[in-house]
Amino acid sequence: MTQYVVVYEKSETGWSAYVPDLPGVITTGRTKEETQHLIREAIEFHLEGLREDNLPVPTPTASAEVVSVG
Repeated sequence: MTQYVVVYEKSETGWSAYVPDLPGVITTGRTKEETQHLIREAIEFHLEGLREDNLPVPTPTASAEVVSVG
């Protein structure tokens, strides 16, 4: 199983998400839970398309961490 980093951002109207290792794979939703579901679908759809077109599937390289300050 391949794991990709997903970045979630809260906005005034809901949530957005994107995948740094998969340019163009983005989504928005009203709730974080909805956005999590939609980004998973977007990743699966994107990877399926790459495979169907015999294109390479990007190897995950991004990493993330939470840093506490103050």
